[in-house]
Amino acid sequence: MTNSVALRTAKDRIRYTLLFEATLMAMIVPVGAAFFDKSLANIGLLMAILSVNAMICNLIYNWTFDRLEARQGRISSERTWPRRLLHAAGFELMLTAMSLPINTYWLEIGVLEALSVNIAVTFFVVAYTYLFTFAYDLIFPLRHSSERPPNDAVG
Repeated sequence: MTNSVALRTAKDRIRYTLLFEATLMAMIVPVGAAFFDKSLANIGLLMAILSVNAMICNLIYNWTFDRLEARQGRISSERTWPRRLLHAAGFELMLTAMSLPINTYWLEIGVLEALSVNIAVTFFVVAYTYLFTFAYDLIFPLRHSSERPPNDAVG
């Protein structure tokens, strides 16, 4: 069934990931620097490390999620709001598990404090992910395969 459902191209997923991370970093770095009383460069470097980690996780997670949905005949840009919430929350759970050791080491804080910070940031990022992805799908929509002209390149 994957062949009859439009999927985002690798180029499109890379654009999504880069825009997502750049916008998120612009919001989080100044707040993190003030909260932890660290320099913008220190928190900026931490965010760059976490961003690379997140981009890799994002590409793998979205590729997998899109294919699971395609098998069910769903198009990623037409997700319902409950599926968007599931998508965003699932990604953030995976990312929290991957970033907790990095935050603990870099910020020189305990695991529980790092988890608290991760949870607070995660609530923000889940909302951000939902809104960003919704806006991205409006700006760069996919069409059903039958609606796409033969030489139309999405991405």
